[in-house]
Amino acid sequence: MQIAFIGLGVQGKGLAKNAVAAGHEVTVFDPRPEPCAELAALGATVAGSNADAGKSARVIQVCVLNDAQVESVIAGPAGLLFSAQPGTIIAVHSTIRPATIVAMAAKGLEKGVIVIDAPVSGGAAGAEAKRMSFMVGGSPEALDVCRPVFQSSGDRIAHIGELGSALRAKLAHQLIISVNLLAAYEGMKLGVMAGVPAELLEQVVRDGAAQSYVTHHWSTLVLGPQAPAVFYKDLQLCIELANSLGLSVPGAALAQQLMEVILADHRIPKEQKQS
Repeated sequence: MQIAFIGLGVQGKGLAKNAVAAGHEVTVFDPRPEPCAELAALGATVAGSNADAGKSARVIQVCVLNDAQVESVIAGPAGLLFSAQPGTIIAVHSTIRPATIVAMAAKGLEKGVIVIDAPVSGGAAGAEAKRMSFMVGGSPEALDVCRPVFQSSGDRIAHIGELGSALRAKLAHQLIISVNLLAAYEGMKLGVMAGVPAELLEQVVRDGAAQSYVTHHWSTLVLGPQAPAVFYKDLQLCIELANSLGLSVPGAALAQQLMEVILADHRIPKEQKQS
């Protein structure tokens, strides 16, 4: 399939690589030349702008940081809607406000372009292992077209419902994982500081009721330098959504306040930190 991929960051680059490896005809764009060159070496075509990348694509994947970037990529000057053909599907993998995807879909409709929300979970490691999970909101027919592309990175694909519903699911997911990070950090630190050997504590947690993906991989988690900012941004969106529903989420607020500390020292504290 002829696809375009916009945004070659931590997750996006891995997704784009998988699409190339699966035999899709991939055109990429990112303002940074390094990831573009990396994809070109694998057989992708590098475009000069968002509009240039999307002008002939059947499916366009967008994996950028935040709402402002999504709006710029899709509807800004030289954005995708400037050149995308009617019937093109834009799948947004970014974690943004549900209202933003609805607004972008309305703009797309004016051009005959379909926009769906398709946030992902798994990070760089999940992309490399082709074990990404996809949450999709919007047209089931659009998902059917995109499915072969998504499957190049993982077969866990859930159609959540109407446009924006996948983003609501992703925000709930981000709240859970963030509070889980906070609990794991405090629990692991408590045990080690109290004299429990780090390796034994990790085994106890892994084998007991406190187990989770976060605790199971605690000592080997790979979190990039952008992780604190990304989690902070996602938790802000979680809190906004909760506020709109009249729901109190104090755990999300606390995790947001402490996320930089948690991620700066997320591994089990070693013996030298016990003093």
